[in-house]
Amino acid sequence: MDEDTRTKIEAAAFRGLVQHLQKRTDVQNIDLMGLSGFCRNCLAKWFKAAAEHYGAPVDYDEAREIVYGMPYGDWKENHQAPASDEQKQKFDVSKPLHAEISVVE
Repeated sequence: MDEDTRTKIEAAAFRGLVQHLQKRTDVQNIDLMGLSGFCRNCLAKWFKAAAEHYGAPVDYDEAREIVYGMPYGDWKENHQAPASDEQKQKFDVSKPLHAEISVVE
């Protein structure tokens, strides 16, 4: 597979993941972190890091709006539930496995 095609496929896969997470407002970030070690905020941080790397910087709020599909404050107000003690514990236990934010070429 040539590099241009690979890049287009990877971009489409990213957009599909973002679209899916925008639909699944019932899935809390703390649960994503506890299970997978990454969440919507991590995707926004990866997006921001990549944008800076490729000379098209965006700030964190802009990146989160791209991932959430709305301003973060609106998403938080409308969809984020308070974290339970169990969710917080799972989050803390999984911390060593949480995503590292870097640009992968």
